[in-house]
Amino acid sequence: MKSRDEIPLRDADQVMRLSRMGSFHQSRLSFMRILLRRMRNENWRFDAPDWHVGADGVGHAVYTVHGPNRAYSLVAFAHDLPDEMRSDRVIATAWDTTFTLFDGIPTDDDIARLAQNVPLQEAGRISSRELTLSRANRSARLWDFVVANLAAGRQPDPESLKTVGYVMRTTAVYGSGKFGAADHDTIQDRPEFAAPFQAEMLTVYLIRCFVMDLLDHSAKCAGGARAVALSPKLRRAMGIGNSTGLGMAPFLVNHPTLLHQWIAARETALARVRQIKSASAAIRGVMLNHAQSAHINAMNWHSQHPIQIAKVTELQSDMVMLCKAIERIGDAPYPWDRLYQWGERDLTSEGLEQLVSILMEPYGDIVDDLADVMSIDESAHFYIDGTQDMRRIKSLIVAHFEWALKTDFSNAQDQARFWYVSAAKLEPRLGERATEQGHELEQPLAIGRDVAALYRAINQDETVAHFLRKHPEHRHILRRVQMVEKFPYAEIRDNLLHADMLPIDMLRCKLSFFGATHFDPRSDRWLRICMFQNAPFPEDIHKPGNWVYPEPKGAP
Repeated sequence: MKSRDEIPLRDADQVMRLSRMGSFHQSRLSFMRILLRRMRNENWRFDAPDWHVGADGVGHAVYTVHGPNRAYSLVAFAHDLPDEMRSDRVIATAWDTTFTLFDGIPTDDDIARLAQNVPLQEAGRISSRELTLSRANRSARLWDFVVANLAAGRQPDPESLKTVGYVMRTTAVYGSGKFGAADHDTIQDRPEFAAPFQAEMLTVYLIRCFVMDLLDHSAKCAGGARAVALSPKLRRAMGIGNSTGLGMAPFLVNHPTLLHQWIAARETALARVRQIKSASAAIRGVMLNHAQSAHINAMNWHSQHPIQIAKVTELQSDMVMLCKAIERIGDAPYPWDRLYQWGERDLTSEGLEQLVSILMEPYGDIVDDLADVMSIDESAHFYIDGTQDMRRIKSLIVAHFEWALKTDFSNAQDQARFWYVSAAKLEPRLGERATEQGHELEQPLAIGRDVAALYRAINQDETVAHFLRKHPEHRHILRRVQMVEKFPYAEIRDNLLHADMLPIDMLRCKLSFFGATHFDPRSDRWLRICMFQNAPFPEDIHKPGNWVYPEPKGAP
């Protein structure tokens, strides 16, 4: 009989391909869900909003959350933005709403200071008392549609809301010391921020609370006594949108050990579930319920991008097969390993990675603890071992970068792009080498090309220290080669310069770990997503349920 320790983690050559990473879905280990579990388990308390928004929709509000040891407050500003100024682009200078997450409870003086700076975003300055800086714009058509219906005393058509899933979307949620905010190092020892991006996730969660209240406020101001509030069911079905571009993509390359921790946690969770010897009929029913919820989510997933349309169509077909496969799984040993192996044979990448997420759902008792290892002190692994022999470096390259050695970087297609940083916005950008200037300012993100160059430069037996004294230009890439021995999921195993490379695959991977849903690419370089859709509001935070996808009809 197969034993638990015979199921290894999936190989990095399988997992770390862009096409695979671009098919990841949210899971129990996504950062939004880690935050919500902590809120529930630690009985966080939410204050009623300090509301100072006028009938014209302009003003501010403060939402405070109290954890076991500290309080945090979202200070939200609502503005009167002309339609022609509304833009998702990072170069925008005005927004419908702007926000900051304050460390504690702000005084009137704090709010006055923030009112002079937060609406300016990059052009302003915040302090170390602020943890994040954010802004958001209305989805104008849907916002107006919902407000008009509520003001007239009726609920909006649910089907009309499904196509978008939000009435406002953020265009940035900055943290980690940007624009004067607190450095991550100053808060990383707080338990509530131990998992990655928890301050940012808390910001978005509170933004959602504010946006729903602003929606009801706008309807009441427009409709007076006949206006109604958005129903709890429709309110919960609304998330917060986000528009994300290339600025996020290099993060995964620039934080290799952190990337490994995220992927390794996910792969460890999968292996643990596959190693379960038996599952009761009740657990199989729970698994089916989660699969049916994911199927509903797939049916509600809309995109205008041809690549994503094809993937969603495949996923919808996959989910029909997956639900049937779970129904017939039976009580033979190792049901989830058998189901996974079936999925590898019969499902697309999109469907298989959805299955990986679904398999975790009934097993929080053996999965949720992995949230504790998803952060890492990156500086502790930044050193280079100068005593290592260069023969060992060569063998590591062969073992982990075979794909790079097989790539012909003299081919124009394989070096078609270059990564650089925009001087205007200090944001990562992707240039076309044949037609655009600036390749001399290329950022060190060509991992495959640089590894291949390092491999060619090794021509004798010597220590790393001796080699780097003669060839310091290889220092940055040799460090990564040494890292990958201990952190096999640290590297994307594809050419990031290729003409057909899709940056949205990197964005999709990172955003899936945030907990995003309904990925909707608008080009190969930016996309829209939905965050916290179906999540409980503070008054429901302690109620059980599968919050991330819609519940299937007849679910308990």
